Order: sequence, then C-alpha cells, then structure tokens
Amino acid sequence: MSRYMRTYPRHGCVVVELSGDIDVEAAAVITPALDTLTDRPGPDLVVDLGPVDFLDCSGLSLLCRARRRATRHDRRLHLVCDHPMTLRIMRATGLIATFRPVPTLEQALAGYEP
Repeated sequence: MSRYMRTYPRHGCVVVELSGDIDVEAAAVITPALDTLTDRPGPDLVVDLGPVDFLDCSGLSLLCRARRRATRHDRRLHLVCDHPMTLRIMRATGLIATFRPVPTLEQALAGYEP
C-alpha cells in the first residue's frame, strides 16, 4: 500500500504491518488506508509494529483511531510490539492496558484458525 504499510491475510485476520518511522508524515499516509480497513464489519486486525523504528504521538493517535473504528464494527485490533521505547511510551500514556501488545505475530494470531 505504501512504504509505511502493507496488509495481508493470515489465519482469518488482516495483518497490518507498519514499518519505518511512524510520525506525522507517515500517519498522514497511513490514516486513509487504515480508515478504509476499519470503516465496515470484517475480520479482526493485527497491527504489527515489529518493523517500526520510531513511533511518536501521531503514531499513537493513529493506533487509537484504528482501534476505535474497528471496535465500532465489532472487530478486535491486536497489537504486536516488542520495541522497548514504544512500550515505554505506551506505558507512560496508559495505552499499554488498552492495547495489551504481544511480542510476536504468532502470539497475536493464537486462537485463530490457520
């Protein structure tokens, strides 16, 4: 989809893999694509931050928006993240409890059919 985002199906979910620096510029590119993915009922989403090098408040806002839109359509949004700085920011903002990130894609997909 863009240099910041690619999507693919896996185990009945849509995996959204973000990469690079997720800042204001990246968020402006990613937001319309994520809005399209979350504007109607569909499979659950797994947002994989594994390839992300940096995530600022624009990136956090992007994740919150995607989660809010997905849950509006009874979809779940799982988050894959093991980057210490990103997890630190999520703890500081209180979002760690909201997203409950797991360190691997396999853990996020556990319980879904292969």
